[in-house]
Amino acid sequence: MMHSLPCMILRGGTSRGPFLRLDHLPADDEGRREVLRQVMGSGHVLQIDGLGGGNSLTSKVALVGPPSHPEADVDYLFAQVDVEGDKVDFSPNCGNMLAAVGPYAIETGMIAPQGDLTRLRIHNLNTRTLIDSQVPTPGGAVAYQGDTRISGVPGAGSAIKLGFLGAVGAKTGKMLPSGQVIDVIDGVEVTCLDSATPVVLIEAASLGWAGNEAPAEMDANREAMARLEQIRLKAGELMGMGDVSGSVLPKPVILSAPRTQDGTLCARYFVPHRCHGALAVTGAITLAVATSIPGTLANRVALAAGTLAPDSLAANVHLEHPAGFLDVEVEHANADPMTPSRVSLLRTARKIMSGEVFLNLPDSVEMPGRA
Repeated sequence: MMHSLPCMILRGGTSRGPFLRLDHLPADDEGRREVLRQVMGSGHVLQIDGLGGGNSLTSKVALVGPPSHPEADVDYLFAQVDVEGDKVDFSPNCGNMLAAVGPYAIETGMIAPQGDLTRLRIHNLNTRTLIDSQVPTPGGAVAYQGDTRISGVPGAGSAIKLGFLGAVGAKTGKMLPSGQVIDVIDGVEVTCLDSATPVVLIEAASLGWAGNEAPAEMDANREAMARLEQIRLKAGELMGMGDVSGSVLPKPVILSAPRTQDGTLCARYFVPHRCHGALAVTGAITLAVATSIPGTLANRVALAAGTLAPDSLAANVHLEHPAGFLDVEVEHANADPMTPSRVSLLRTARKIMSGEVFLNLPDSVEMPGRA
């Protein structure tokens, strides 16, 4: 049976995808998954029958709705939709798509603009965390054009500031889920850490990499990629996440010394079976927080490179990635590296399309208002 949904396609940071209203979709996860598979055209390498772009960075969906948290203005549920398979993963958050949640909420009338700068608080349902978003709205309309440039996106846009509050234990409830700053898996030292998202940090040399290779070169190294996946699976168990073979979490992050004068760390982030073309926002936040925690691999690499002073907290972290860099600001209100009070960064967004997306849904999928 043919069905249509109001839809807006936006770029958020270095990602792009359709934005839909949560209350326009089925209440159950499996019903939502079927809708999103059809929206994106999953099951085909080009996602030819849907809105997906045949890449993990363009096979993402943001669902936005009324707040279920007393301190929030809107709820946001992120979905990572498999390109060739049928998986729809609601476990991770996406901080890049998050950048466009505020603009979408304002564009669709869920949030009224507040002068030249509209502040709203977003409740992420994937991680049950709160994020402050500041969206430029001169003249009462979202401003997309500006002079802020972010690596991995052509041109410039209007700066959207995101502030992650209480970025500790997004999925496991603990900053160090294994209880250790260093674990050894298959003879390789790792740091298992969960701030804005669970990650397993690994020094590049441990897997025979320099650390600044292009993503395609890393992906082509089948031996190293196989070892990376085995480490990830065992890290998931150490972190109390169980069997993570069917999940995108935890995400592996390969670390090395920076190659530029202003850099703090050089990072390669995996999603998890391919190297990211840039750096995920949630991964950047987690890595920036890890830099200040004594003994973590991020802390050790930064100290060895001389980009972090001994016995200090990293307030401004400059992370190098394949497309350029990402700057993260970390606030430690109580001077405790394990409990950052706010982690902030700048993103841009762009509205691309607004209209309807059409679906041929089976009768078993119960859509709101469907007879």
